[in-house]
Amino acid sequence: MTQDYLGRIGNLIRDARKHRGLTQQQLADLLNTSQSAVNRIERGHQNLSLEMLARIGSALDSEIVALGAGGPTHLRVTGPTTLSGTIDVKSSKNAGVALLCASLLNKGRTTLRKVARIEEVNRLLEVLDSLGVQTRWLNDTNDLEIIPPAQLDLASIDEEAARRTRSIIMFLGPLLHREETFDLPYAGGCNLGDRTVQPHMVALRPFGLDVKATEGSYHATVDRTVEPTRAIVLTERGDTVTENALMAAALHPGTTVIRNASSNYMVQDLCFFLQRLGVRIDGIGTTTLTVTGAEEIDVDVDYAPSEDPIEAMSLLAAAIVTNSEITIRRVPIEFMEIELATLEEMGFNYTLSPEYVAENGHTRLVDITTLQSTLRAPHDKIHPMPFPGLNIDNLPFFAVIAAVAEGQTLLHDWVYENRAIYLTELTKLGAQVKLLDPHRVLVEGPTRWSGTEIVCPPALRPAVVILLAMLASKGTSVLRSTYVIHRGYEDLAERLNTLGASIETFRDI
Repeated sequence: MTQDYLGRIGNLIRDARKHRGLTQQQLADLLNTSQSAVNRIERGHQNLSLEMLARIGSALDSEIVALGAGGPTHLRVTGPTTLSGTIDVKSSKNAGVALLCASLLNKGRTTLRKVARIEEVNRLLEVLDSLGVQTRWLNDTNDLEIIPPAQLDLASIDEEAARRTRSIIMFLGPLLHREETFDLPYAGGCNLGDRTVQPHMVALRPFGLDVKATEGSYHATVDRTVEPTRAIVLTERGDTVTENALMAAALHPGTTVIRNASSNYMVQDLCFFLQRLGVRIDGIGTTTLTVTGAEEIDVDVDYAPSEDPIEAMSLLAAAIVTNSEITIRRVPIEFMEIELATLEEMGFNYTLSPEYVAENGHTRLVDITTLQSTLRAPHDKIHPMPFPGLNIDNLPFFAVIAAVAEGQTLLHDWVYENRAIYLTELTKLGAQVKLLDPHRVLVEGPTRWSGTEIVCPPALRPAVVILLAMLASKGTSVLRSTYVIHRGYEDLAERLNTLGASIETFRDI
């Protein structure tokens, strides 16, 4: 290895470690080495064996440094591209993973329609299978059947798969009704576990659940004599926290009031699904949910989660950055209205079809046709808010949109520590993106995009933002180690190719 190559590998390891919320010492503990050794690795001052690279990749759940069979996949993008045609938005990733967890509430057969075949779903299916749950894909349209056993085999849980999905924490709500004590593996060190589990404990402690985060595991015990005596007030209006509280309340036969609840799209889908299971829920779409649960749920249920507003925003951004006219069908407009209003202020032109209803019977959908537009920077900063505000996962797409707009745009990601730093990778393609602090970036456009080679950052949405910028970039670009994109998108490159993009998937020989 050359010193330059060691330096690049070190930077990637450092970024992936920070994205996982680990200190150098915590990573060292996972690798059974010293903090000083990790420090040398990250500075590019340490020779690395293939075995150590593989161990680092496993510890960080990052294919950037994984050495599996066939190696990581990369994307080669030839641009600039003009897109055309029509594309359908696929079902919601975040709703899909929540519904997989919620299927554990039901003793009967659960059939979920058009589930996104993404890596996050695959990891959860591996965990469910290891517990004795029967899961099978029914057809090419991604219908999924789930049949739980009479008794879950938690002792045989697939720890490797569990550590590769953050969604495992949503097993707490369903499992507290099935087991009096259980362990769940999770990725990361002890401190990360404490921070992650605390808002969930506020939601689940009234149901008798106590969780201690040990090194690499949640150790849960349930006191059956404890039940909610007053409204549960969530300290964080988080999506997964609200979903955990909902799933715990679903099998509590009394009435539970949940305040400061998220009303986001995946939470609404979970509510509609629980209603199909016989759970009564009032206040769907608001921050106060009143849940009347059941003592037992044993029904055969069929449910189709709604479409994904984040994928819809991804496709909108693809059209905007390439100044293309395409039609995006089945857009959940209720969860895109603030984004569209912000884009209108920037000069974006588009048309909307009349509204129609999603297969879940509730979510409002439209078809959006994008029109060529000349964009300008908005007057105010762009920042996320809980629904019905601009979605936090849609904020990164405004970085690449702002890069094609005239003037300066300030993006403020107040939710995530250090995610904004990955947006500065756009500078390698010609954009002017200045990091002001861990939460704010200043983007100045318009941009003359030029192709280059970039390693995928370990954050899903910024990784897709870079791919979209490559569509508009002159020449050939390479995006390396794209596993993180597959965690949240199904066949994104292939689907963009149907609109006229030129994206080739390849592996190193």
